[in-house]
Amino acid sequence: MSSLDWRTIGRRVRTLPGPGWRVHGDGRRVTPGEVVSPDERLSWPRTVGIGMQHVVAMFGATFLVPIITGLPPATTLFFSAVGTALFLLITRNRLPSYLGSSFAFLAPIAAAETRGGMAVALGGVVMAGVLLAVVGLVVHLAGSRWIDVVMPPVVTGSIVALIGLNLAPVAWNNVQVAPLTALVTLLAIVLITVLFRGIVGRLAILLGLVVGYAFAALRGEVDLSGVQAAGWFGLPVFTAPSFDLAVLGVFAPVVFVLVAENVGHVKSVAAMTGKDLDPLMGRALIADGIATTLAGSGGGSGTTTYAENIGVMAATRVYSTAAYWVAAATALLLSMSPKFGALIATVPDGVLGGVTTVLYGMIGILGARIWIQNRVDFSDPVNLNTAAVAIIIGVANYTWAVGEVAFEGIALGTAAAIGIYHLMRTLSRWRGTSQESASPASVPGGTELEDVAPRH
Repeated sequence: MSSLDWRTIGRRVRTLPGPGWRVHGDGRRVTPGEVVSPDERLSWPRTVGIGMQHVVAMFGATFLVPIITGLPPATTLFFSAVGTALFLLITRNRLPSYLGSSFAFLAPIAAAETRGGMAVALGGVVMAGVLLAVVGLVVHLAGSRWIDVVMPPVVTGSIVALIGLNLAPVAWNNVQVAPLTALVTLLAIVLITVLFRGIVGRLAILLGLVVGYAFAALRGEVDLSGVQAAGWFGLPVFTAPSFDLAVLGVFAPVVFVLVAENVGHVKSVAAMTGKDLDPLMGRALIADGIATTLAGSGGGSGTTTYAENIGVMAATRVYSTAAYWVAAATALLLSMSPKFGALIATVPDGVLGGVTTVLYGMIGILGARIWIQNRVDFSDPVNLNTAAVAIIIGVANYTWAVGEVAFEGIALGTAAAIGIYHLMRTLSRWRGTSQESASPASVPGGTELEDVAPRH
């Protein structure tokens, strides 16, 4: 065989994709207007970098839940990694997602813990996971059409938007601790995004965090004493659950929130990639249900798809599931290091404030993008009131307490979006008022909005 033949074979070997992924373009860049699809990947060094950025994006929320509830952070991170890997396997490597701690479990865990201790609370997490998996199985067998009917684009867009906007006070609380550090972090992310091309620009969030952390260290905002005392290697602490049916009523409403979050995630990724991912809806719910069940069985918090990672995908335009395998592997390795857990605890609030300002804002805008891409007609009073009420409830974080359980903005806003839409749509059709506009809407040139945007 000639040397030319050997060179040809060498080039082909170097361009072979990993299992299930094609190399996108030359593997080095994403041209304007393009996205890296779930079944594609960039070069492995770039994929690893983006996967690590996903790990960074979930830190603030994934570690905040165990800190609030008293669950071990390393254990939560361990089941987050395992859950992400299971999610990718069950969805056949076609739906990019990271499964991290769900804020929906904060109130139920607190209520159950006061009733029977942490073991009973973990039993509640297991029961919620089983219920979610059952819902996913129904969706998988019966199809997702009924979800489309229950949650049309105006509803899903509202849910995605209110999730991001509901988190705004969290970002602001972190910013107030160290406004200058937050500002430096935010500016670093913005400037890196527009000043650099290639992998540096794609890793703007991760690099911005590094810049913010360095700035905070110079200002004396970083305390490393806990890192020095922690060991390098060690297994997470596992705790077995115990079951008390009395807490089932506390955890059952969480399933509704998890369904909404998963559906919103699938719809958001579909909107950003231009792919029909509805056939994977049932698998996504089953996967999150199994991951939550496993987490509760070993001492971790319930899991959910992460809006923060949607923000990273929107910023990088890389939706490759390969990056999420990297994220899962990275999280698994890090969960085995107590020293790393201590290091995570040293990230200053100001740095997190700058990062979450960007990410949470992206989530809110993605909700509006769902409306735009589905051409939702807001001259229709049904659509207008659905979005208006749900978003205000989410942003203001309305709270409804039932005994020891409090339903807050995301859950109430989600319920309001679904309830108001179907109540108004049913009554308007019965009264024959469904075609009346809320206001004389028009677009430039005098064209009526209903002429260019079908009703949903």
